[in-house]
Amino acid sequence: MNTHSNHPYHLVDYSPWPLMSSFSVMMMMTAIINWFHMFSMNMFIISLPLMLLCMYQWWRDVIRESSYQGLHSKEVIINMKWGMILFIVSEIFFFVSFFWSFFHSYLSPTMELGSIWPPKGIYAFNAFQIPLLNTIILLTSGIAVTWSHHSLIKNNYSQSYNSLLMCILLGIYFTMLQAYEYIEASFTMADSVYGSVFFIATGFHGLHVIIGTLFLTVCLLRFTTKNFSSYHHFGFEAAAWYWHFVDIVWLFLYTFLYWWSS
Repeated sequence: MNTHSNHPYHLVDYSPWPLMSSFSVMMMMTAIINWFHMFSMNMFIISLPLMLLCMYQWWRDVIRESSYQGLHSKEVIINMKWGMILFIVSEIFFFVSFFWSFFHSYLSPTMELGSIWPPKGIYAFNAFQIPLLNTIILLTSGIAVTWSHHSLIKNNYSQSYNSLLMCILLGIYFTMLQAYEYIEASFTMADSVYGSVFFIATGFHGLHVIIGTLFLTVCLLRFTTKNFSSYHHFGFEAAAWYWHFVDIVWLFLYTFLYWWSS
C-alpha cells in the first residue's frame, strides 16, 4: 500500500466486504421471506452469522484505517460527518411516511373505522404508564450520552466511560419495557389501520433503539482499547447523533401515537 500522496483524501484499498455484505444481506432478505411464507428458519440461521461476520470484519478494517493507520484526515472526517447527517435525514423521512399514514387516518377516520379514532373496539395504551416511563428513560439516556461526549472532550475518560455505560443500560431497559408492552397489548397489527401504524412505527423505532444500543456498545468496547481521544472520536460522535435522533423520534411517537391518540 502506498502511504504517501499529494492530497488529504483517503483512497481505500480493495476490500471483499462490500460484495460479501451485499450477498449476505440478499441472503438474509430471502431467508426472512422464506421464514414468513414457508415457516422455515434454516436459511435465516445460516445468513445471520454470515452478515454479522461481514459487518464485524468491515468495521474492523475501518477502525484500523482510522485509529492505527491515520488515514482519516480532517477532510475525510468532514465528509464522513456529512454522510452521517444525510443518513439521519433519510431516516427522518422514513419516519415521516409513518406519521403521514397516521394523520391521514387520524384526522379523517373512515366509516370502516367507525368514524372515530382509535377505531371502535381498540383500547389504546395509557400514555401515563409504561410509555411515559420509556420517555423518561430515553431522555435520561440522551443526557447520559451528551455527558459522556462532553467528558471525552475534556479528557475525563472514566466519567465518559461510566456515563456511556449508563446510556447503554437505559437503552436495554427501554427495549425490555417495550417488549413487555407488546406482550400485554390488547390489539395486534391486524386490528385495523390503528394496529398497523402503531406496531410498524413503534416497532421500527424499537429496532433503531436496538441498533443504536449496539452502536454505543461498540463505542464502549473501543473505549477499553483506547481508540478514542479528545480530538479523534468521530465514531462515538456519530453514535451520539444517531441516539439523539432516536430520542427525538420517540418524543413525536409518544405525543401523537400514545398521548394524542388516547
